[in-house]
Amino acid sequence: MTTRLAYGVSAAAMAAVLGAAAPAFAQSGAEVEEIVVTAQRVEENLQDAPVAVTAFSAAALERSNVETLDDVAIRTPGFSMGKVDPIQQNFAIRGIGSAQGISQNAGGDPSVVVFVDGVYAGRGGTPDLDALDLERVEVLRGPQGTLFGKNTIGGLVQFVTRKPGRDPALRIQGQLGNYDRRAINVRGNLPISDTLSVAGGVSIKKRDGYELNETTGNHVNNEDLKSLHAALRYAPSDALDVVLSYDVADQDQRGNPRDNICDTTFQGGIHCVGVNPDPRVMNAYTDGVMRRLLKTYRAEVNWQTPFGTLTSLTGYRDVKLNYVTPFFSNPVNPPAQIESTETGYEKDQQFSQEFRLAFDLLDERLRGQVGAYFLTEDINRTAWLLQQFPAPAQTGFATYPQAVDSKSTALFGQLSYDILPELTATVGARMTWEEKEGHFIGRKISGPGQPPPLGADYDVRAEEKWHAFTPRFALDWKPMDQVLVYASAARGFKSGGFQGTAGTAASQSTPYDPEFAWSYEVGAKTQWLANRLRLNLALFKTDYKDLQVSQLVPLCCVVVGNAATAKIEGAELEFVVRPFDGFQIDGSYAWLNAKFESFANGAQNNYSGNRLPRSPEDKINIGVQYDTELAGGWSLLARVDYSNQSKMYFEASNTPQQKQQGYINWDGRVALSSPDDRWEVAVWGKNLSDELVATYVTYFGLYRQTLVPYTPPRTYGVTLTWKM
Repeated sequence: MTTRLAYGVSAAAMAAVLGAAAPAFAQSGAEVEEIVVTAQRVEENLQDAPVAVTAFSAAALERSNVETLDDVAIRTPGFSMGKVDPIQQNFAIRGIGSAQGISQNAGGDPSVVVFVDGVYAGRGGTPDLDALDLERVEVLRGPQGTLFGKNTIGGLVQFVTRKPGRDPALRIQGQLGNYDRRAINVRGNLPISDTLSVAGGVSIKKRDGYELNETTGNHVNNEDLKSLHAALRYAPSDALDVVLSYDVADQDQRGNPRDNICDTTFQGGIHCVGVNPDPRVMNAYTDGVMRRLLKTYRAEVNWQTPFGTLTSLTGYRDVKLNYVTPFFSNPVNPPAQIESTETGYEKDQQFSQEFRLAFDLLDERLRGQVGAYFLTEDINRTAWLLQQFPAPAQTGFATYPQAVDSKSTALFGQLSYDILPELTATVGARMTWEEKEGHFIGRKISGPGQPPPLGADYDVRAEEKWHAFTPRFALDWKPMDQVLVYASAARGFKSGGFQGTAGTAASQSTPYDPEFAWSYEVGAKTQWLANRLRLNLALFKTDYKDLQVSQLVPLCCVVVGNAATAKIEGAELEFVVRPFDGFQIDGSYAWLNAKFESFANGAQNNYSGNRLPRSPEDKINIGVQYDTELAGGWSLLARVDYSNQSKMYFEASNTPQQKQQGYINWDGRVALSSPDDRWEVAVWGKNLSDELVATYVTYFGLYRQTLVPYTPPRTYGVTLTWKM
């Protein structure tokens, strides 16, 4: 079932069944879970927020065994995710996303941003979800250019951690699974006094790799991740609340060589010699390396003043990343084979400061917030590219050091006014000033010829400034207590930048421009049957211009340019229903039509009308769970999650080689809890149908080779939890 018609029929049928069955179960069901979100930078009920947001509470994350952002993406309408490797991630929301991992380019930025407790997490990935002790995860869809600002043109993901509290708590969890998975997670909260409390968590995860590198005999794409989270809260009065937190993630594991899908008919298949056709077996001459050390410091101060709540958010991130990635995954042995290896080292230091004042006037008829924001990033990155080809002129070793200083400053505000008790108008705006300056070097180290992508050695300096005005207008109407209807128009902005590994000095020193998008949305958030049935709907259209598109130039490099305009339209439906005590069905359906309106890539290629990368037309997710009490006070909770996504492309050309076919995913979890609720043992499985799904595709048309890393195969295990 991968067509729009089939998906639409499924979603409509589900809604019809729920509506028809409603009177029968209205008297016996329990209420759906209420979730508080900060999608508008203030706490409010999910159903009262006039924006498209999907939220997962801590309990929902545990019930579905959500451990990574991949798990979040597969359960969120309009959200797709890929990976260049386990660290460099690509997010796309409603078809808007970066075409390559931002760590591959010191002068580039993402289109979908992660925030941790309100702090922008630009480069180097995010802390481990398990160690953070999350209170919830929020996914905001569509441009968020007013209140969140920087590079949130596609949307954002927000991690909200649990603040230290006055109740002592301890939770210890151990896990065993296939591929020799071993994990332990400890979280705790300790009140020191009436005004001071601390909380923290530590997580250690290890497992063998999902793929075998036949050349070395090692399993690659393994996991070795250690994470720590610590927080201190000082609340001397109701007027002052200070939270200081620290996170560290230490990742040290083997690399992620690509599966080499060879065209054996090309040149007699000589370039496929020694390549194993099994997609989980690699033939790289080296395993590669993935190492990351991420440290984050955050300070949040909330002060109740006579004018409103003044919030200060301070963040500092220090990231060290290095990797070795063999791309072609075939040994360089006679007969001559093709191999390309990228080695990279990056150090990123980021500081951000935000001040925000939230207030209400006129007996709360007028509510608003104003603020100022500043961010600076100091990025030092060096890439080494080794290319070993049959032709000597194409063989060589080159280095590409980059140093980029980036600054972003913004003033913003938003006001909401109750025209009538049930009718509210909102207007907001943000003015952003950005600048980037960099020092870029391309230098040949060795080789008989000039190694691609380097056309000639260069050493250049470049700088550029941009500014953007991103307003938002909205109107929401609440005709009854459990129904909210809204309409909005918002503008998004993504910063311009510089190339990663450019082939020439001219290309490297020429910046590409920012992206802009206007998004129009109407939606409804409703709850029925005494809060036992929730139905939320969003319809949207986005006009996109100056789209930054990454294109692979054969025997050169990945080039980013402002090549296109795009039109995006779609619909998203989310529902939760509890027909009777202990039983719940929840899910979503998304239809997305995201296409290039105008995109002429040179004289030979016109991509107008092609689908945007990572924008599946249809995506459905359904979760079914049941919990009940057993004899002796024990309780059982069982949950199954089903998702079905239609085909999508990884590149603007929409070639068949760069397409991920539609696929189905099944996850499941069964948990047994003791009468005192202190012990729980859970058996779980992910990707139970063992689908082979690409996370990223690179196609070298000149050699007819397709290079692919994949998501995990079928995994399963058991988790034991003790808590007090």
